[in-house]
Amino acid sequence: MNAALTPNTQAILLLTAPLMLGNADAKADLLTPAIYRRLAQHLRELKHQPADLLSAGSGLSLEAFAEIVDPARLRSLLERGFLLSQVVERWKARSIWVVSRADSGYPRRLKARLRDDAPAVLYGCGDGRLLDEGGLAVVGSRDAGDALAGYAAETGRAAAGARRALISGGAKGIDQAAMQGASDAGGTVIGVLADSLERISMGRDLRTPIMEGRTVLLSPYDPSTSFNVGHAMQRNKLIYALADAALVVSSDVGKEGTWAGAAEQLDRLRFVPVYVRASGEPSAGLTALVDKGARPWLAMPGPKTVETLFEAPVAAAAEPAVVPEAEMPGASTDDPATKLFSVVRETVAVMLAAPKKETAIAAELDISRTQAKAWLQRLVREGFLSKQKNGNFQLARERNLL
Repeated sequence: MNAALTPNTQAILLLTAPLMLGNADAKADLLTPAIYRRLAQHLRELKHQPADLLSAGSGLSLEAFAEIVDPARLRSLLERGFLLSQVVERWKARSIWVVSRADSGYPRRLKARLRDDAPAVLYGCGDGRLLDEGGLAVVGSRDAGDALAGYAAETGRAAAGARRALISGGAKGIDQAAMQGASDAGGTVIGVLADSLERISMGRDLRTPIMEGRTVLLSPYDPSTSFNVGHAMQRNKLIYALADAALVVSSDVGKEGTWAGAAEQLDRLRFVPVYVRASGEPSAGLTALVDKGARPWLAMPGPKTVETLFEAPVAAAAEPAVVPEAEMPGASTDDPATKLFSVVRETVAVMLAAPKKETAIAAELDISRTQAKAWLQRLVREGFLSKQKNGNFQLARERNLL
């Protein structure tokens, strides 16, 4: 990324950034994202750019923006040049770069997908060119247990094995586990942070992969800022916008940033196909996301199975539900477990366009033979499949006539 700030980036920082030294609170009356968007649009209409606000010879008067923002407020913000120079030196000493929406080095994916909602300024540490390579976003709750953290780490390793970047939010729990798994396997990692870029980028476990060009950290917030729930909610759209596909490992219904980010993606943004974990313990949050249009991912993490996450179009219809390990006896058709098993049924139907043996089915789904056997036996009992004398499973004749 840029070694020195461009004049446009300097102007945008002066108008919108807190310019915090360490953890000092910013006192300036900064322009909000909405106000800055209006100001930037008016600049374009006047055939000017942000840097012209700093140039006495540009012929641009601050009074021209009086209907958008008080000229005195603009003047006060633009006079923070000395503070900006101090903060920039601090960032340089920590290898933190800055890029604005007015710069050619700004990630193309964010501009194309977020448009005017793309952050005016981005801070980062590491090779910024990685930000336009796409990859797999893996997200989940902070308080996930060891089993789900292990699943996330294995997914990170699988992404590395598939030569796909792993994109996540850097939070404790699922995010960190997935990123660590990918990094340990030598893969590419993109961390989109909601806070503390300055502190996190100095972490011992990140310095080597950052220096080797395998990890880049990104944040739309001042590198010294502390955690803020609102920031965590807002940065989620960046994770999805940088990705080609997304996997939600865990989520509570209607709670926390994981749910908010996935729901926004499914309901409104629709940048990428969103999958949810469909193995291990059932989750009401994941089931609710499937009801919104997420796709359950049957396979266990592996380089080959990770590639299947990138194959579906974004707007394709979702399968009906997540798959549990087993169904409770006597469940009604409205029971989540019954509803969820239909995904297994339809997935196997697609797989058995040609007959296959139990071992081949287990390998293709990347699940244990024990799990495959249990599913296949049930489907045979239901009359959905039949088993040939040579051990091959095939769709029942009645099914083939549909």
